Amino acid sequence: MNKEELLERTKKFAHRCVKLALSLPKTTLGNHIAKQLIRCSTSVAANYRAVCLAQSKASFTSKMSIVLEEADESAFWLEFIIEEKLVIENLISSLLEEAKELTAMFFSSRKTAIAK
Repeated sequence: MNKEELLERTKKFAHRCVKLALSLPKTTLGNHIAKQLIRCSTSVAANYRAVCLAQSKASFTSKMSIVLEEADESAFWLEFIIEEKLVIENLISSLLEEAKELTAMFFSSRKTAIAK
C-alpha cells in the first residue's frame, strides 16, 4: 500500500468512526465514548499526514508512535462499545478489524524505521 492509499484509508477510517460515534446513545457513557472515539480516530488520520511530512528518522518514528497509539486506542473504544452492547457487534466488526489492521501496519512501519 502506498502513501496516498494509506492517507485515504486513514481518512475513511476516521469518517466511519465519527459516524459511529454520532450514532451512539445519548447517555453519559455514550457521550464519553463518542468523544474519545472521535478524538483518537481523527488523530490517526491527521497524524499519519504528519508522518508523511516527517523531516528526519527521529521525527518519523515519533509521529508514527503517536499514530500507532491512536489506532490502538480506537480499537480499544470499538471493543468497549461492543462489550457494553451499545451497538450490535456485527454492525461494527469490520470497523474494529480495520482498527486492528491499521495498528498492525503502523507497528510494523515503526519497527522497520527503528531497525534501520
